[in-house]
Amino acid sequence: MVDVVVRPGVAERLSRMIQLPTVSAELSERGLGPFHAFRDLLDELYPAIAETLEFVQVGELGLLYRWRGRVASEPIVLMAHYDVVPAVEGHGWTHPPFEGRVDAGVVHGRGALDDKGPLIVIVEAVENLLTAGFVPERDVYLSFGGDEETDGTAAQAIVAWLAENGVEPTLVIDEGGAVVDSPLPFVKVSAAMVGLGEKGIATVRLTTSSAGGHASAPPKTTATTRLAKALTRLEPNPFPKKTPVAIREMLRSFLPHTSGVSRVLLRVLVAAPWLTARVFARMGGEPAALVQTTVAATMLDAGTAANVLAPTAHATLNLRIATGQTVDSTLAQLRRAIRDRDVAIELVSGSDPSPESPADGAAFEALSAAVAAAFPESVTAPYLMMQATDSRFIHRTVASVFRFAPLRMSAAQRGSIHGLDEQVHIESLHRGEEFHRALITGMRPPGD
Repeated sequence: MVDVVVRPGVAERLSRMIQLPTVSAELSERGLGPFHAFRDLLDELYPAIAETLEFVQVGELGLLYRWRGRVASEPIVLMAHYDVVPAVEGHGWTHPPFEGRVDAGVVHGRGALDDKGPLIVIVEAVENLLTAGFVPERDVYLSFGGDEETDGTAAQAIVAWLAENGVEPTLVIDEGGAVVDSPLPFVKVSAAMVGLGEKGIATVRLTTSSAGGHASAPPKTTATTRLAKALTRLEPNPFPKKTPVAIREMLRSFLPHTSGVSRVLLRVLVAAPWLTARVFARMGGEPAALVQTTVAATMLDAGTAANVLAPTAHATLNLRIATGQTVDSTLAQLRRAIRDRDVAIELVSGSDPSPESPADGAAFEALSAAVAAAFPESVTAPYLMMQATDSRFIHRTVASVFRFAPLRMSAAQRGSIHGLDEQVHIESLHRGEEFHRALITGMRPPGD
C-alpha cells in the first residue's frame, strides 16, 4: 500500500456532513439548500479532490467525480448517497439527530451509517492518496446520489451519463453489508459481508370498499374487516423458500473458520440448499429474509371519525423480492394468498431482483484483498442484500457490482439505521478509509 499521511479530524468532518439535513423525503419542505451546501462542503473539506478530480453535476442531486488514472479503460466506480431518511429530535434520540455530536470515540447522528459514514471513508481515502501524489492505474469514478432514500433518480441519471460517455466499469462498490460479528447465530466469526446482489422491491397498495354509514349498526363485512382479513392471510409468509447461490457461497466461506457442531451444521446446509431454506425460514428475522420474498404492511388508512364506518380502507405493503422471482410473479402470488377479488391490488412501484455478481475473479479478489488489509481479523463472505441500493441501476449492465460498506457494525448499530441513535465509531471510519485506500492502490492495470 502507498505510504500516506492520514489527515486527522475525520470525526469532525463527518459531524459537519451530518449537520446538513439532506432529507430527500422532505425535499419539498426543506428545498435544495442542504443538498447544495453538501456539495460545497465537499469542496471545502477535500481541496485536493476539488482541484484534481473532474466534477460533473448530473441533474440537481447527482455528484460525479472522475479521477483520471494511467489508463481510462475498465474503471472502478465507488458509489454512496448523501441523502438521509427523516429524523425528529423529540422522538427518542439521545442526541439531536442533526447535531453531529462527537463523544467518547463515536459520531452520533442521522446518516452516520446510512450513508454519510460510508461516503466519507471514500473521499478520505482519495484525498489522502492525492496528497501523497498517487496516480491510480485506471480511472476511478466517485458517484454520489442525493435521493437514494426516495426514488434514486440521481443515481439513474449518473448511470445514464456513464453509458452515454462510453464508461464501462470493471468493478462497482456501493453501500450494503458491513463487518459484523456472528453473522449467523451458529457462526461466531468476524465477517465482512459483501452483497453479490440485492432483492427486488415492490410497493403495493391494497384497497377495499363497502357502504359507509353509522358505526352503531355495522354490516357483516366492512371495508376495514375485509382489509384486516387480507392482511392476516399474509401470515405466515406465503412466498416460496429457496436458497440463493450467494447464500450457499456465504455458508461455504464460513466452513474453514468453524469447528464442532457448527462445522457439521454448515456442511449439511451447504450440501442441502432445500434444507437451508427451511432452517433459515424457521429462524425468522434476517436469516428468513435471505431465502424468501418478504411482505410487510407499513401504512394503514381508513375512516374519518370514531363513529363513522369507513367507505374505503387502504394498506400499503412493502415487499422485498427474492432472486428467481419477479415483480409480476410476486403480484400473482400475492393475489393467490389474499384470495379475495374484492380486495384491489395496485402496484405503486417495483423493480426485479438484481443479478448476482460472481464470488470469484479479479474484481472479488481485489475487494477481498482490501478487506484483508483493513480488517485482517475478518473473513470475506458473500451474501444477498435485502435492501435496495442505487447500484441496482448499474447492475443491469455491469457484471461485478458489490454491496459493502467497510465499517464495523454491531447488531444494535445495524438496527439504528433508519431508526434511533444512529452512530459510528471513529476507529471504524479509519478502517473504512484504509479499505478504500487498499482497494484503489491494489487495482492492477487493465489486462494485467
